[in-house]
Amino acid sequence: MITKQDKNSVRKKRHARVRAKLSGTESRPRLNVFRSNTHIYAQLIDDVNGKTIASASTLDKNLGLEGTSNIEAAKKVGEAIAKNASEKGYTSVVFDRGGYLYHGRVKALAEAARENGLEF
Repeated sequence: MITKQDKNSVRKKRHARVRAKLSGTESRPRLNVFRSNTHIYAQLIDDVNGKTIASASTLDKNLGLEGTSNIEAAKKVGEAIAKNASEKGYTSVVFDRGGYLYHGRVKALAEAARENGLEF
């Protein structure tokens, strides 16, 4: 009998491969994206010091979202993380898509962050 692999375990393997080559520094932090079925989260991480610099997600009340698992919500989170980063003085980041394919909500978040001043 053929057994189907768990999608999340395959994603975690893919993410581990990417993370072996990708790291955020104090001057250029890593923009990490996590996507669940209901929400999307973004964090700016300094891997050298092991600190989260800024974060944004669809759980934030000040975004005023109607739905949390759609492309519009991902765009708002991208705008919010870019705003948080610029307030803390960061304009250049390393993008970490978290093992997810670069389309849909992940792509919308990345493009919104780029449009609002982050360079990657």
